[in-house]
Amino acid sequence: MQNYIFEHHDKVRDYECDLQGIVNNANYQHYLEHTRHEFLASHGVSFADLHQRGTDAVVARISMQFKVPLHSGDEYVCKLWVKKEGIRWVFMQDIFRAVDMKLCVRGQVDTVCIVNGQLGESEELNEIFLPLIGVKNEKSE
Repeated sequence: MQNYIFEHHDKVRDYECDLQGIVNNANYQHYLEHTRHEFLASHGVSFADLHQRGTDAVVARISMQFKVPLHSGDEYVCKLWVKKEGIRWVFMQDIFRAVDMKLCVRGQVDTVCIVNGQLGESEELNEIFLPLIGVKNEKSE
C-alpha cells in the first residue's frame, strides 16, 4: 500500500465513454491531471498564479497502466503521492472504482518547471512539497 498524501473523488460522465461503454483511455489522463490541480489548490497553489509569476509546471512524461475499466456513472477516487527526482516532481497516481476500490489505472506523471523561460527549480513548489515527502529545502534555510 502506498503512502498517499491526497485523494480526489469524482464521477464518470456519459460523454467520457467510448462505443464499448467504458471510459475512453485518453480521459484517464484528464482525471490524473484534474487530481494534480486539486492537490495544488489544496495547498493554496493556483496554476494561473504560478504562470503569472513566471513558473510553468509541465508534464515531461506520462505512463499509464490500465487495469479495470470505469463505466458511465461510476464513482471513482484518484489518489496520489509524490517524490522528487532531481528537478522532476514525480506524481504516482492510482484511480480506484469507489464501490469496490478495484484499481482501474496506475499512472506515473513526471513534471518539470519552466521558470522565467528556463528549465529549473521552483522554490515556491519546493517550499510546499518537500515537507510533504520529508525533505528539507536547504536553499530556504
